[in-house]
Amino acid sequence: MKPTFRLVQAAGLLVTLLVSAGLFAGAAHAQQDAPGNDAAKEAYPAQELTPQILHQMMLAEVAAARGQTAMAARSYLDLARRTRDGRIARRAAEMALFSRESDLSSEAARLWLEIEPGSVQAQQLTSGTLASTARIDDLRAHLAEALTRQGDAIGPALLGLNRGLARIPDKPLIRRLVTELTEPYLNYPEAWFARANAAFVAGDGAAASEDLDGALRLRPDWEQAVVLKAQFEHEASPGSGMRTLQAYLEKHPDARESRITLARFLVAGKQFAPARAQFEQILTRQPDDKDAIHAAGLLAMQLGDGAGAEAHFRRLLDLGFAEEDSIRSYLGQIAEEAKRYDEAIGWYKSVTPGSRYVAAQARVAQIMVNRGQTAEARQYLQTLARDAAPAERQQFVLAEAQIARDAGRNEDAFNVLDEALRGDPESAELLYESALMAERIGRPEVMEGRLRKLIALKPDHAHAYNALGYSLVDRNLRLDEAEGLIRKGLEIAPNDAFILDSLGWALYRRGDLNGALAQLQRAFELRADPEIAAHLGEVLWMMGRRDEAARTWKDAAKANPDNTVLADVIKKFKP
Repeated sequence: MKPTFRLVQAAGLLVTLLVSAGLFAGAAHAQQDAPGNDAAKEAYPAQELTPQILHQMMLAEVAAARGQTAMAARSYLDLARRTRDGRIARRAAEMALFSRESDLSSEAARLWLEIEPGSVQAQQLTSGTLASTARIDDLRAHLAEALTRQGDAIGPALLGLNRGLARIPDKPLIRRLVTELTEPYLNYPEAWFARANAAFVAGDGAAASEDLDGALRLRPDWEQAVVLKAQFEHEASPGSGMRTLQAYLEKHPDARESRITLARFLVAGKQFAPARAQFEQILTRQPDDKDAIHAAGLLAMQLGDGAGAEAHFRRLLDLGFAEEDSIRSYLGQIAEEAKRYDEAIGWYKSVTPGSRYVAAQARVAQIMVNRGQTAEARQYLQTLARDAAPAERQQFVLAEAQIARDAGRNEDAFNVLDEALRGDPESAELLYESALMAERIGRPEVMEGRLRKLIALKPDHAHAYNALGYSLVDRNLRLDEAEGLIRKGLEIAPNDAFILDSLGWALYRRGDLNGALAQLQRAFELRADPEIAAHLGEVLWMMGRRDEAARTWKDAAKANPDNTVLADVIKKFKP
């Protein structure tokens, strides 16, 4: 009796699995009894769960559990042929896909499509398996046959063509296949839509737009086609894409996707006020649309409307927005900018441990500093660091060092970093930051040692090369070596404005004014930083172009009135 009991027990477990997967006969009867479910009746026969079927299913699942997915797939495939049950065919196809045997996958997918010709999933899997084995003629034939059997479901099937063919790397080939397969269905707008997608992926945006015009002639109010057409037009000419959406919205003011797409185009063009207006329009019709509230709140912040942003963000919290910590951080920032410091601290402290936690607590400490409570701010961060995970602890250490440095207590900042480094001697961030602080307190040998260690640990750390090279240049030491280090950093990060600035400064120290000017101008174009402006102005001054130098310094000083490096250079040359 014991073997029988074990078999019955295993069968009970399998029935539970099959019911949840919709494979048990009872599920088939329930679907068939649902009114209007003719497709389910055709695909899912009233399959009696005989002992033989149950036994074969159980063997297949046991094989799958042991990693023998090909055996499981073959067992399900044999069962699907005999039962003509689409759910069993789907399971066979899934197992075959896991087996990574292309012929088996193709065979199982074709059977599933044969049993369920209306299944977009079956169509896509068949396309994928045949495409992966480059059996393009078979693929074309199977898809053409499947499309002829779609009946009223032909529209969704046509829309699924491009997804099913996406695994083919030859995009012009996909376009040819889609064009051939849709030829008999050009009285359906979905056929033109499929052609437009294929044309765009193949790089022919103009033809894609024309194909969408074909879809819209058949279905003028089709929002999906209008949005896609606007996206194609936006690639070529942003203004035309926006005009297409605006014209559509005049006739269909409730078209949410069109309005969101228009808002995104406006944001990309830095037209924040009109973009915000689009999201506010959505909210007049759907006041609880969380995505629109979030976007409108962010744009209100961008536009300096703290009250408007706050109202939106508080509403999101009331609605149970998924990313509550990001909203609490924004509310803290709004309160801080409005000088409601106690409220800001409350919001920041309500941020829970996660990706925004350290930054929020660092803002609490910074508010304390602004209130003249520097010692308390450092103590706050130290307390948090003691109970934090290693990664967070390091970030709290860096935040404390920043506070000490900003307060002019460079020795304290170095000591904070140095102590943390003793506990984690191979931390790239601690090595880099402590090296910079070592130079500030007049210990260049420590700086050099730590940067060389960092380079040994992380040979691709562009800023370590740059910092070491710039330090040598600034002290007018070993200029050949310094330039080599800077150029190595530039190889790793070729468009880094600060490394370009270092190279320009190295060339200046070596007497190559023209070379220095070229690098510094490029650096300043990439980033209008006041220290780059200081260097650029000095080179221009030494080249005799003093009006340009003075103008460069003046503009930079106006934008950065508190920068001491820039102020010192101006004082040096224009006392």
